[in-house]
Amino acid sequence: MNAPERYPIELRFPDLSPYAAGNTGIPYVYTFDSGVPGRHTMINALTHGNEVCGAIAVKGLLDAGLRPRRGRLTLAFANVEAYVRFDPARPDASRFVDQDFNRVWMPDVLDAPGRDSSELRRARAMRPVVDGVDWLLDLHSMHERSAPLTVCGPLDKGIALARALGAPADIVSDAGHPEGRRMRDYGGFGAPGSPKNALLIECGQHWEASAVGVARDACARFLELAGNVDRGDLPDGWLAPAAAVPRLIRVTEPVVARSADFRFAGPYTGLEHFPEAGTVIGWNEGEPVRTPYPDCVLVMPSLRQVRAGVTVVRFGRLVD
Repeated sequence: MNAPERYPIELRFPDLSPYAAGNTGIPYVYTFDSGVPGRHTMINALTHGNEVCGAIAVKGLLDAGLRPRRGRLTLAFANVEAYVRFDPARPDASRFVDQDFNRVWMPDVLDAPGRDSSELRRARAMRPVVDGVDWLLDLHSMHERSAPLTVCGPLDKGIALARALGAPADIVSDAGHPEGRRMRDYGGFGAPGSPKNALLIECGQHWEASAVGVARDACARFLELAGNVDRGDLPDGWLAPAAAVPRLIRVTEPVVARSADFRFAGPYTGLEHFPEAGTVIGWNEGEPVRTPYPDCVLVMPSLRQVRAGVTVVRFGRLVD
């Protein structure tokens, strides 16, 4: 297994306890209703407890007193129980408490009376609000230092929303993870015939300062695009200049570790491009892992959470 790089922690983790009460009856979840018809838009942070940039952005929206002109706006901090366990000496350990919060969004799991975990209890508590959301923006960050990504799902409606958002420039269309369904794909978000839609933004490496700017820009763009606010309502400096022309990378398959015995052929961090099919990019229990087609792109390679059944990289085809 390759030794992962240790990145500096450039961001301060804010105290979220002042937001614990929420205003919905659900801790750390706020909903504001304009009283005017419009979308119910949700911006969610801390799907993973060590991904602080989204928490800083959502806290900023709450502190700024932003309210929707049209529709409703929900602002949420999801896995606070994991977040409060963050230890700079073990910065990857607070991704979750018992299981990944972003792999439990299947009705048969959420409704299973015999299943329990910290993350399942939190998902069940948040579910009534999520069920009423029209557009979801889920703010994430990445294990490795890479260019920001919009992860839009496999559906045409998600790709169209990502293109309309305009940033980040790299759009990844994928079907999710073998381990379980993400919040972004839950219910109507993942149904082609539903008007509901969702995007997941990977804002940068977990603790790099620039990730906060990406998160703020994504929030500003999303709220304006959803029609909840006018541009003048947004906090000063949040909306960044237009990004490069978006390009689409369509994920075709995951590479799943058979055990902790997985290593890459190079120090990959994401978006590496391989012109030729059959290029060895790593070894899974000693067996070579090869690019399946020409012009293959690596999507979010990382070994920080490597164990049997974990996706360590995904292969993507550059579409345009």
